This record gives sequence, structure tokens and C-alpha cells, in this order.
Amino acid sequence: MEGIIVLSIIYWLTAGVIFLIGLIQLIVKSSKNEPLKPALKLLIISIVMLVIGVGACAAILSGL
Repeated sequence: MEGIIVLSIIYWLTAGVIFLIGLIQLIVKSSKNEPLKPALKLLIISIVMLVIGVGACAAILSGL
């Protein structure tokens, strides 16, 4: 059971770091009038990871 907790923490930290990097890139690139596509991709990936993570946590907590 401890392994799942460690993996869950690593997963959430990874999703958070990807979100922060995407947000920082979005701010920097928009101020420099550069293309925003890479930053938006990172933000979308982090949101997808968030949704999948919430679903996995719900499944684990419900005992499925």
C-alpha cells in the first residue's frame, strides 16, 4: 500500500510541475509575442493528468 502512496505523490508532483512550467511559459511567451502553442500543450497535458489522477484516486478510494 505504501508503494501506491509514493507513486501517487510522484504523479501529483509531476502534474503540478508540468502545470507550473506551462503557466510560466505562457506568461513569458505572451509578453514577448512568441507562439503560445508549446505552453498551451503543457497546460492541456497537465489538465488531462489532473483528470486522470482524480479518477484513479476515486477508483482506489472506492475499492475498485
